[in-house]
Amino acid sequence: MTLTQVKLKRFTAFSDLSLDLSPGINVLVGANGTGKTHLMKVCYAACAASRPDVHFMEKLVRVFHPSGRKPGRLVKRRVGQSRAVVEVRRDDRFLTASFSSHVKSAHSGAVQVRGVREWTKDKDRIPSVYIPVKEMLAHAPGFQSLYATREIHFEEVYSDILNHAYRPVPRGPWNEQRKRLLPQLQDQIGGSVSVENEEFFLHNKQGNLEFSLLAEGIRKLALLWLLIQKGVLQRGSVLFWDEPEANLNPKLFGVVMDILLKLQREGVQIFIATHDYVILEELDLRKTDEDSVNFHSLHIEGGEISCNTASSYLGIHPNAIAEAFDDLYNREIERSLGGLVK
Repeated sequence: MTLTQVKLKRFTAFSDLSLDLSPGINVLVGANGTGKTHLMKVCYAACAASRPDVHFMEKLVRVFHPSGRKPGRLVKRRVGQSRAVVEVRRDDRFLTASFSSHVKSAHSGAVQVRGVREWTKDKDRIPSVYIPVKEMLAHAPGFQSLYATREIHFEEVYSDILNHAYRPVPRGPWNEQRKRLLPQLQDQIGGSVSVENEEFFLHNKQGNLEFSLLAEGIRKLALLWLLIQKGVLQRGSVLFWDEPEANLNPKLFGVVMDILLKLQREGVQIFIATHDYVILEELDLRKTDEDSVNFHSLHIEGGEISCNTASSYLGIHPNAIAEAFDDLYNREIERSLGGLVK
């Protein structure tokens, strides 16, 4: 079962938001500060909490990393005490956390978590992966041991992504998805990826090239190759990707969107947050009527964050990305005409 809805009340920047989710691709757009990353982190924490050994509130704290690891700092700021409510649904099943701005520990008796028993049934585990904006494979050697033993100011998504990248390849024959997608990515990155002593290398005819010498955009595609090769992204899993366009050549945007659409067709639920016009257009132009893609436009309305959802690029409203490109185009026309037309 995919994630079907997320509700946030007085949580971080949100006062009251309810968002229905696509079982396929969910694209989050909006100006900085409208909560795109926060929405994905909440859903990612809920996916992790489908494992009985993961506490929902503790995972929220670890992926948001508030000062002093105090959950109360995730409550929307206001005068006096306030209380946040976070709820994620899979059809009729829900997982809810409620906590006040005074709570200092994820395991405090003042934290109320409901729905755990149904959420954590073995058959309904939700494998998930979160790709952060900052690329980590080039900085991998020694990071996991440091993170496990020292208080360093990194959100847990960075440790989690390395855990996925280090996973062994699954036994047995390759499924059709891996057979189709891996060669497509190998053509773009110029080889395959190998790991030696916690260090990642791009392997090709010339030998092994360490990731620290690769362009960051190539590293991002290499990470996607690893996640597919190691069986992390398969039917029933959820992928969260924050700004896939960061440090990636625009010529490769279409390749990435094509792969995400193919993963969605194989039963992977996908969330991406983007600020890029080409990403939106490539996705909209490549999707078919059978693909399930929703564009969620987060914006400030009456001083609060609201969201409008559309199934096509032209339906996005408001569209801050299109407005910025329209403004550039109009100014270019005005300049080329010598200011005669406005």
